[in-house]
Amino acid sequence: MADLRVTYDKTADAAYVYLTDPQAGARSSHMYPCDPAGVGGMINLDFDAQGRLIGIEVLAAGSKLPEYLLGSSERLDTSGA
Repeated sequence: MADLRVTYDKTADAAYVYLTDPQAGARSSHMYPCDPAGVGGMINLDFDAQGRLIGIEVLAAGSKLPEYLLGSSERLDTSGA
């Protein structure tokens, strides 16, 4: 099973789930915003130039993602807590 890199900024309450090898240096070529009814938060899908899904940004992440995932994520805010 592949390791999954997740970053989280508690101040912004935003998380990013990387779906590529961190060493690959994939760049987003197109972002598709999703805001399904009933979700109450924005989810953005990032695609590379070949149309492959490379990452998922989750806003209002504290209420959308499991606490174990956020707790083990790489913190981007300065508080670290």
